[in-house]
Amino acid sequence: MIPGQVARRYAKALLELGTEENRADALVEEMSNAAAAYEASKELRNALANPLIAYEAKKAVLLELAEKLQLGNVAKHTILILNDRRRMAALPGIARVLRELNDAKKGLVRADVWSARPLTAEYVEKLRISLERRTGKKIAVDQHVDETLIAGVVARIGDTVYDGSLKGRLNEIRTQLTN
Repeated sequence: MIPGQVARRYAKALLELGTEENRADALVEEMSNAAAAYEASKELRNALANPLIAYEAKKAVLLELAEKLQLGNVAKHTILILNDRRRMAALPGIARVLRELNDAKKGLVRADVWSARPLTAEYVEKLRISLERRTGKKIAVDQHVDETLIAGVVARIGDTVYDGSLKGRLNEIRTQLTN
């Protein structure tokens, strides 16, 4: 099965479980935290992928991780099932699709915003309102720092990019001058 399809199937099932228990938002956060821990540790990924490491040892590591991350039963059992089925590599994709599905259910669209330095809460709120007016949709802002931007911000909503950075403007001027 194609990895994207695997992630979508698991994410749909998780969203149904989370909705039934009125814990969809908490489940999204738990799965995102588990995926972040998985992606952050090369040793963890290698250990879980290594066929020479006993199943019980892998399970013990995952149970300890679940305890440290304070995962609920659904998230904990999901990562154990992924390990059983040798699909741990799908965890980051599952977490991403789960967030997207949960956001869509709430009528929310995510905007990835990059800036040269961390933005103030006030500025983020003004930017969110501006993006909502421009798109006509409810927006949640995910902030990222990219020091190469020099100044300004770049916002990406789906396939649409709003580039208000100095770097983008300088590239635009360079293109105009070379034509």
